[in-house]
Amino acid sequence: MVTYIILLDYTDAGIRNLEESPQRADAFNAFAEKAGARVVGQYWTIGSHDGVLIVEAPTEEQAASVLLHLGASGNVRTTTLRAFDWAEAQDLIGS
Repeated sequence: MVTYIILLDYTDAGIRNLEESPQRADAFNAFAEKAGARVVGQYWTIGSHDGVLIVEAPTEEQAASVLLHLGASGNVRTTTLRAFDWAEAQDLIGS
């Protein structure tokens, strides 16, 4: 599984329709699951970014497809970070 941490920032359209945010999140979760990915964590935040997602997928391609779908919604802009757990990081550092 590959893991991504996604920082979310509302677009003008996303903030205008803020009250729909929970329903949009549910729809994204369902889409991700159908595409073979899994939303591990989903947070609305205060500060530099409006939200954080943690997404796992079997392949980089599946993750990219799900995240492109999210960006295409027009409600958020994303900053995507590939995350490595402890064991993956040790393999990377050790090789």
